[in-house]
Amino acid sequence: MAPSPTQEGQIPFRVPSIDPLCFTFYKIFGDLSCAKPPVVVVHGGPGGGHDYCLPFADLWPQYDLPVILYDQIGCGLSTHLQHKAGDNEFWQEDLFIAELQNLLDFFKLQDESGPGFHLIGQSWGGCLGSAFASTQPKGLRRLVLAGAVASIELSIKSIQLLREGLPEDVREALNDAEQRQDFESEAYRQGMRVFSERHLCRTVPFPEDLVKTFNNMSEDKTVYGPATVTCIGSLVPWTVIPRLPNITASTLVYNGEFDSSHDMCTVPFFEGIPKVRWITFPGAGHMCHMEADGLRERVLKVVGDFLTAN
Repeated sequence: MAPSPTQEGQIPFRVPSIDPLCFTFYKIFGDLSCAKPPVVVVHGGPGGGHDYCLPFADLWPQYDLPVILYDQIGCGLSTHLQHKAGDNEFWQEDLFIAELQNLLDFFKLQDESGPGFHLIGQSWGGCLGSAFASTQPKGLRRLVLAGAVASIELSIKSIQLLREGLPEDVREALNDAEQRQDFESEAYRQGMRVFSERHLCRTVPFPEDLVKTFNNMSEDKTVYGPATVTCIGSLVPWTVIPRLPNITASTLVYNGEFDSSHDMCTVPFFEGIPKVRWITFPGAGHMCHMEADGLRERVLKVVGDFLTAN
């Protein structure tokens, strides 16, 4: 069980092309005035919401690091923008970076007199985290990229490689549904389930907070699009690889042995970021911070020790 939040609320977020004002929902665990760098956690999806990232809230009771979780625009308890569905020019990196910057400004985390902040990006959140860190933002102390991908092209190759290891009937169901663009069939749903249990979260049944995240993505498909294992949205050409040498913050990169973010997605981080450490958790999937058999505890220890090391 994650600790109870000490504060939650909404941050006004002005999007130039949107009227009226939008809002970003947040939760704080711990005391932002404790003089320790707070940990800002950027969730995946896009459109996943913060719920499945709640295990990181334990960094407060275990390491005295305040934790800020938030729902990115378009999902969870933040402003939903269903009228922007299919607007590929709108759903781009710069929108989410602007929202992250707005959150940092709201909490004054880049003030010169403050302790700065740490950043954890999980999955798609790691894409954002690495892109943001490459701008060398003021106050960023340490960066954690969890199951992140350095480019969508590599992510697509990773998924295709893992699909080859699925049972033949599952592969055929996925291929058939994609050819027909029918992502609601029972056969496709079952195929997705098999893939998810092998490569997304290997703890079955899925933890309740992960189910909430999956529900966020299925109940409002505006941000993520259809629930597929193939990238087909506005971010397909995205890459951070040329920008990685610009990251000056000490960085921890980790993935799972069976992660949907295969090692090929992680290698560019290890080769391109100047100060970086890479850990792969044996037996783990993409959401290893939610998995049983001690994985959650090992992940939190590795992350907490990294963020608090001298």
